[in-house]
Amino acid sequence: MMRRASLHQLLILVAGSSFVFGLVQAHLSLKPKEYRLAESNSLRAVQVNPTIRADAQNSSGKLVFCHFIIGIVSNRRNASDYDDDMTRAKATGIDAFALNIGTDSYTDTQLEYAYASAAKNNMKVFLSFDFNWYNPSQVNDIASKISHYASYPAQLLVDNKTFVSSFVGDGLNVTALRAATGRDIYFAPNFHPGQSNFSTLDAAFNWMGWRSNGNNKAPTPQSTVTVNDGDQSYNSSLKGKDYLAPVSPWFSTHFGAEVSYSKNWVFPSDLLWYQRWLEILSLQPRFVEIVSWNDYGESHYIGPLSSPHTDDGSSKWANDMRHTGWLEMAKPFIAAYKSGSSSVNSFITQDQLIYWYRITSKTLNCDSTDTTMGPAPNASGNYFQGRPNGYDSMSDNVFVISLLTSPGTVTVISGSIQYTFNATQGASAFSVPFGIGSQRFSLNRGGKQVMTATSLKPIQNTCPCGLYNFNAYVGTVPAEVEQAQGVQGRYNVLQPDGLTGFTNGLKVNCTAKPSLAATPPGIVAATATSPAAATTPTMV
Repeated sequence: MMRRASLHQLLILVAGSSFVFGLVQAHLSLKPKEYRLAESNSLRAVQVNPTIRADAQNSSGKLVFCHFIIGIVSNRRNASDYDDDMTRAKATGIDAFALNIGTDSYTDTQLEYAYASAAKNNMKVFLSFDFNWYNPSQVNDIASKISHYASYPAQLLVDNKTFVSSFVGDGLNVTALRAATGRDIYFAPNFHPGQSNFSTLDAAFNWMGWRSNGNNKAPTPQSTVTVNDGDQSYNSSLKGKDYLAPVSPWFSTHFGAEVSYSKNWVFPSDLLWYQRWLEILSLQPRFVEIVSWNDYGESHYIGPLSSPHTDDGSSKWANDMRHTGWLEMAKPFIAAYKSGSSSVNSFITQDQLIYWYRITSKTLNCDSTDTTMGPAPNASGNYFQGRPNGYDSMSDNVFVISLLTSPGTVTVISGSIQYTFNATQGASAFSVPFGIGSQRFSLNRGGKQVMTATSLKPIQNTCPCGLYNFNAYVGTVPAEVEQAQGVQGRYNVLQPDGLTGFTNGLKVNCTAKPSLAATPPGIVAATATSPAAATTPTMV
């Protein structure tokens, strides 16, 4: 049976400047069946940018992890099904996958595959126990799992200790766990300040990579808890011990009554991916964890759509919505972080533009056809009808990050409006109001065009498959180079197993298959032009 781990929690603001962290437990259920991946071994990997060395010497000892959900990969048939994930992550500078595990029957089979693939591809992995499925009383079960994998070649060691983490788990007896494991462990769980004794830990992981209202929803004028607030709270509680800081690009989830784990909200994301990396370069924690590689249900995946997985129903908003541009953008920031630099600029060795946007306006009315307009299970308090809770915290903008080796002029044509701005050498962020239609991005220097590309995904004024879709589409200039059996542009798509829940609950006819065109849509001549200025980074 396939189980989807829910990965979300809340911050609770307390009087004064101190605050503690609580959690929202998952309200999810088992799925009826698991599905085989079709022809996964026939795919070829996307070419990676070789200009930034992911394996550059890291004398600082800093490490970057990425959260990987085992609960949605029951369809993987062998270790080679993990190879593409491992090689992509390593090429980006990611040192290890945090393997989020529950108590599913297929967990150990998939862990064996993952550890074998990681060893083959010179990657590291470690166990991250999900306490939506485990409970703190299972000390012996957890210790047994740690002991079993501790001697595997791909197991991450930190300070010559077996690295172990978790999703929540406050209340676990850490002293008893260490004794039961029978070996040295470096324990960095997602425990919370004010709820656990941090003196028994080696480090602590803060999951909350998004601004909130302190109650697991988008911030409000009355209550805002920033990611930086969380950094400060954790570091204060750790008292000099190592901190595992979160980085996440997005958050949007939109499950209706068609599943038993209905939930429907967003956290403000907009330029979060860029702004948070700048904070990481300033903060310089020993560890960073990207959330996530493959959580399509909460829309913060940076891995490819084609990464083999079963469908928990999130294909409705993940289909065609590529995020690997965020993975590409992370490369120079990871290199800068590992070097201890406070600036990414000297780590940019090739001109690139990374862009993203939602494909519909937040004002578009989809009430008559959306899957969340009826009642649904809501024991968690996370289900809302219609537009996702927090929708008004998102901007109807196109976001552009320029990574430039020297200054240039960046042009964005969104719909029928052309915007231009002067970009400096290094990394800069820009945002412009989005327009219906095609989206085109260009870089010019000295009156000559350096590069240009049109997105495969236009912005539309109709509800995609009848839904409110607050996921993001991410692209790059130059455009991603893809190969799959010689067919250009068809690699980064959901595979058949990842589309099985696509039509469940839909109120309009919509075919469960990838639909991006092989070539971009035509460009409408701009009817107006406007200058634009760089966006000043703000606290996230």
